[in-house]
Amino acid sequence: MSEQLKFIVEQLSKDPFKKNFNLITFDSLEPMQLLQIVNDVLAEIDPKQAIDIREEMPEQTAKRMFTLLGMLKYKPPGNVSDVSGFRQGLVTGNKPVIHPILHWLLQRVPELKKRSYLARFLVKLEVPAEFLQDDIINDTYHQYEELVEGFKTYHKECEQLRTSGFSTAEIRRDISAMEEEKDQLIKRVERLKKRVESVSNHQRMLELASQLRVEKEREGSLTQQKQEQKNQLFQAEQRLQRSQQQLKDLQQAAAGANSESLMKRLEEEIKINSYMVSEKLPKELESRKRTVQYLQKVVSEPAMGQADLQELENKIKDVNSQINQLIEKRMMRNDPMDDKLTLFRQQASIIIRKKEAKAEELQEAREELATAEKELAQRTSQARDLNGDEVIQGDELKRLVVKLRSKGTVYKKKRQDIAEMKAEYGVLQRTEEILKQKHETIQQQLQTMEAQKGISGYSDTQEELERVSAIKSELDEKKGRTLDGMSEMVKKLNSMIVEKKSALAPIIKELRTVRQQCQDLTQEYEEKKAQYESCSAGLESNRSKLEQEVKALRDETAQEENRYHYINCMTEVIEMQMQRAAEEMKAYVSSDPQERKKAIREVYMKNISEQESLGKKLREKQKTVRESHAANMKQMKMWRDLEQLMECKRQCFIRAQSQASIGQVIQEGGEDRLVL
Repeated sequence: MSEQLKFIVEQLSKDPFKKNFNLITFDSLEPMQLLQIVNDVLAEIDPKQAIDIREEMPEQTAKRMFTLLGMLKYKPPGNVSDVSGFRQGLVTGNKPVIHPILHWLLQRVPELKKRSYLARFLVKLEVPAEFLQDDIINDTYHQYEELVEGFKTYHKECEQLRTSGFSTAEIRRDISAMEEEKDQLIKRVERLKKRVESVSNHQRMLELASQLRVEKEREGSLTQQKQEQKNQLFQAEQRLQRSQQQLKDLQQAAAGANSESLMKRLEEEIKINSYMVSEKLPKELESRKRTVQYLQKVVSEPAMGQADLQELENKIKDVNSQINQLIEKRMMRNDPMDDKLTLFRQQASIIIRKKEAKAEELQEAREELATAEKELAQRTSQARDLNGDEVIQGDELKRLVVKLRSKGTVYKKKRQDIAEMKAEYGVLQRTEEILKQKHETIQQQLQTMEAQKGISGYSDTQEELERVSAIKSELDEKKGRTLDGMSEMVKKLNSMIVEKKSALAPIIKELRTVRQQCQDLTQEYEEKKAQYESCSAGLESNRSKLEQEVKALRDETAQEENRYHYINCMTEVIEMQMQRAAEEMKAYVSSDPQERKKAIREVYMKNISEQESLGKKLREKQKTVRESHAANMKQMKMWRDLEQLMECKRQCFIRAQSQASIGQVIQEGGEDRLVL
């Protein structure tokens, strides 16, 4: 219970509640305050519950809370017969009822928010059967059910999208980027169209270009098929190499052997394989089946509490004790014939264990060999994919090294030539800069001379005309070359298309059969996929139901455990009280006076007598004080007068000392006289 209260206080102190409670203040809350806290938690789950319960009737509050808790599938602790007590406790704000509700709600606030949101749309309205006889109401109700089912599907799709990792912001950015790329591509296509429209016979060229693109795509697909066939050929070569290696091993093994040794070897292999098949593998299979059955049994059984675990531990102790007793009895018999047999049994068990260990080592070695061969095939295929050839070995590697060395020397020479060319390029660049500077100075002199002669701009106009004529001649040459090149390209394309078609004809025939096989496999795949999806959906629904049941049972188990620990604590307290009462009774009844003095009753009686005697003395003292009160008050008044008189005398004496010239104070016979 203390852990439950601690959890509730911690959760209420966090957002969004922010209640400043500790264990003492929370435990001392009034029933109305507890109900208000429950209502605040329910309002966090369902905003419609945000109501001040002081402004609402208790019956309405209880009904509203009952409805929401039922919708949230809250199960009160206890049996079904305690439902009325639970309702009464909720109405009155009883702590044993309110605290479990708060603990259950605060444990699963996000889940309950989602359940409350879905309940608003999925909890169907109950329409009486006689009302459904009306056609309009019946049609409306069917539309309502269809809308509920549509909401279920849309909600599932929404949850899948949320859990898929895609965010709306990223999708929007991708869409905007794609739209920008689309606009850029449209503009580029328009510019290219404008350029092509000025060329004669552009439509025919576009058709040829599209055919070229189609043929290139087909060439790419054929290249891919060729690569796949190469891979298949490589795998077949690998299988051939393995078969050849096995054949070579068998030939080497049979080189110096005769028929008897081969038969012995085959018999040994047959024995090993028969042992693996008949003894080892069935044992492993049986052990796996037993493990699976045991796990299924554990899963099917209900969750165990502390009492069940204690009972199982007791049973285990009893069985262990019985086993120990049987071992002791067997050792007591000590039959000599059994002693002889135990030696052979031990030897047989040792041989069996060695046999099993060797079989396991053999199986591990076979698995390692298979994995090594698989890894070797993968590495060789990777090397083939990267280089396009097989892995280089032996003499080919040496030739490759020699070739690389010769290429290294050529590379060094070329590098030296590049360095020299770079140096020459620097000199030429510097020369170009000097010539540009000279050209600028000459141009300035020419402009000044033209201005002096009155023909400024003549040289620029002459250069512009020469440049335009040069550009025109270049364009004419380019047009002629492009037209010739395009006609040659068209001829080449036609010849290439004819060659490709003739080369692709047998491959296309093979491709048709492969496509038919692909269609059959695709159809079979779709059928298997539909079967799998239906089976997985059924299993998923069963699993969700089982998870809900297990969750409910766990909650119920936790509540029962809390109740069990609370009852145990109360039992221990009552036992301690009963033990103290028994000790008190024993001490009180005992004939030993020392023991009787230790009894709490005697101690209390002694204290009572002492207090009574003390009270008697105090009453006597009070009586004497009351009797002498008047005389004492009179005496006290006289003492006060005397004190005032003495104070007056002291003041007079002080004043006389300060005014000695006025008179003289004479003290005679207990009297004071002032002589002026």
